[in-house]
Amino acid sequence: MRYAHALIRTHREVAGEEELPSARLLAKAGLTRRVASGIYSLGPLATRALRRIETVIREEMDRIDGQEILLPLVQPAELWLESGRYLTIGSDLARLRDRGDRPMVLAMTHEEAVTDLARATITSYRQLPMLVYQIQSKFRDEPRPRGGLIRLREFLMKDAYSFHLTQEDLDTTYERVVAAYDAIYRRLRLPVLIVEADTGIMGGKLAHEFMVLADGGEDSLIVCTRCGYAANQEIAVAVKGSRTPTRATPLREVATPGATTIAALCGALGCQAEETLKSVFFKAGESVVMALIRGDLEVNEVKLRNALGQDLSILTDAEAAHAGLVRGYAGPVGQTHLRIVGDESVVAEVSWVTGANKAGYHLTGARLGRDFTVELVADIASARAGDACLRCGHTLEARRGIEAGNTFKLDTRFSDTMGLSVTDEDGVSRALIMGCYGLGITRSLACVLEEHHDSQGIIWPVSVAPFVHHLVRMGDDPAVREAAEDLYARLGGHTTLYDDREVSAGVKLKDADLLGMPLRLTASARSLAAGGVELRVRRTGATRIVSLDAAPAACAALLAELDAAEAQHGRRGADTPIVA
Repeated sequence: MRYAHALIRTHREVAGEEELPSARLLAKAGLTRRVASGIYSLGPLATRALRRIETVIREEMDRIDGQEILLPLVQPAELWLESGRYLTIGSDLARLRDRGDRPMVLAMTHEEAVTDLARATITSYRQLPMLVYQIQSKFRDEPRPRGGLIRLREFLMKDAYSFHLTQEDLDTTYERVVAAYDAIYRRLRLPVLIVEADTGIMGGKLAHEFMVLADGGEDSLIVCTRCGYAANQEIAVAVKGSRTPTRATPLREVATPGATTIAALCGALGCQAEETLKSVFFKAGESVVMALIRGDLEVNEVKLRNALGQDLSILTDAEAAHAGLVRGYAGPVGQTHLRIVGDESVVAEVSWVTGANKAGYHLTGARLGRDFTVELVADIASARAGDACLRCGHTLEARRGIEAGNTFKLDTRFSDTMGLSVTDEDGVSRALIMGCYGLGITRSLACVLEEHHDSQGIIWPVSVAPFVHHLVRMGDDPAVREAAEDLYARLGGHTTLYDDREVSAGVKLKDADLLGMPLRLTASARSLAAGGVELRVRRTGATRIVSLDAAPAACAALLAELDAAEAQHGRRGADTPIVA
C-alpha cells in the first residue's frame, strides 16, 4: 500500500482523557477515530490487523471442528422474552421497535439466537456433540465506555456455542476450546492468565476468563504465585482466619457517639475490627437485604448476588430511612423485617460488637443463635492481597487485567427456557447441555498494543501486523526512487507499506516507529552508497545493510526468526505459577 494515498493520519499529541497505552497509540497512529462514546471508526491499518486476528481465530476454531455461522444483530424481543433476559437485563440491552411496531433488540450476545437455530436444526442425539462459532458485531449500551477499544458499545466478537447430551461430553469440548484459545493467544503473542470467573448474565455453572495482565486493566485479580490459583476478585476465595471461641456474656448497650465507622467504633471501645460485625444493605426485588460480615472484611456484591440468586442494588438513603435503618448504627439484633445473609466469618461461638439500631449506640456480647439469626450463611467476603491462599496457604497477591476472552458452562440454562431438547437412545426427551465461548476481537487488538509497544510507538508482532514491511524512500534522487519502486514491486504491496510521501525524512522515520511494522527498509543515497538498503528490526532496533537483490530473502528469513522469538511470549495459565 502506498502511504501517499492511504487513509492514514498520525498525530504527535492526543487528547489527555485516554488513560491506557493502547488507546493513546490507536489515536496517535491514526488507526481509529472516535465517533461517539464507545463507538469508533477503524482505518485500514486497524482493519488489516483485525482481519489477521480473525484468520488466526478461524484456523484454530476449524481445527477443533467448529462450524462457522452468522447470527443476526437485530433480533425480535420475543426470543429474549423466551429466555427471560428481556425483563432482567437493564438498559445495557438496546431496545427498539421496527416499522411494524414490533419490539426488537440489538444483540449484546447471541445465546437466544443460537438456541433458536439449534432447536430448529438439531433433531437427533446422533448429531451431538456440535460446536458452532461466528464472528459478529455486538451492541451493549455501556454506561462507562473506556480505554479506546477495551470497553466499547459497539464491538466485534467471536462467539462459539456447543451442544451436548451429557456433562462429560461438555467437559471434553470445554477443554478443547480452552486449548484452542491457548493456541490463539499464543499466535497473537498475548500471554494470558486463565482465571476463575463469575457467570454473570450468562448463567450456568462455571466460567473462566482469559486475562491480559496490565496495570490499567479494569478487572481486579487475586493470584497465588506458588500454586497458580487465579480468580477474578468477584469470586476469589481466601483463608479468612477465625476467632478463638469466647465465653458468652450478656447483651449490653453502650454509648458510642460519632462511631459510624468500624475504625471509629474500635477507637471508642478499644476493640479490634475482627471483633465487630459490619452491616451493609442492599435491595433485592422488593426485599431489603442485610449483608452481615466480620468488621475487618468487605462484602463482595457479586458473591452476595450469587448466594441469593437475585440482582441487587445499593440501598439509597431514602430507602434505608423508610426501612427504619440507622446508618452507622445498624445491626442484626431485633431485625425481623429484613433478609439477613451472614458471611461464613459470622460464627456462633464468639461474642460480637454490633449496631444497636439506635443512633449513637452499639451492642456488645451479641451472639449468633441467641440474640440474632441469619437466613443464609455463605461466602460473601472479598478476597484481598495479603490473605492466605485457600489451596496452599501462601500469601495471595493482587493483579490488574484486561479480559480478552471467556468460557462458560451454561448447563441447560437456555435449553430449559427455550425448549431445546432431543430424544436420547432410550427414547427419553433430554434438554441439551450448552457451552458458550467468547473472544473479543476488537479488544484483542487493543491488548496486542498494550503488550507490544515502547515509548516511540507500536511494535506489531509479525503474526498480527497490518504490513510486515515498512519501506521508506528518502529524497527524490532518481536512483533512490528507482530502487525503492523496484523493491516495493518485489516485496509485494499486500505485505508492504511504502512511504512515498513528499515529506521530510524525520517525519517518515518518526511515523515508521509510531506505526511499528516489524521490519523497516530505508532506501536513501547513503544506503545505496553503502551497498543497498538499510534493514531495521523495529522490536530490537538492530540494523544492517543488505543488497537490493538480497533484500526480499533477507526479510523473509528475518521475519521467520523474529516470529519464532515472539512465539516464546507464552501463556501464563491458571495451573502455572506466575512470575511476578
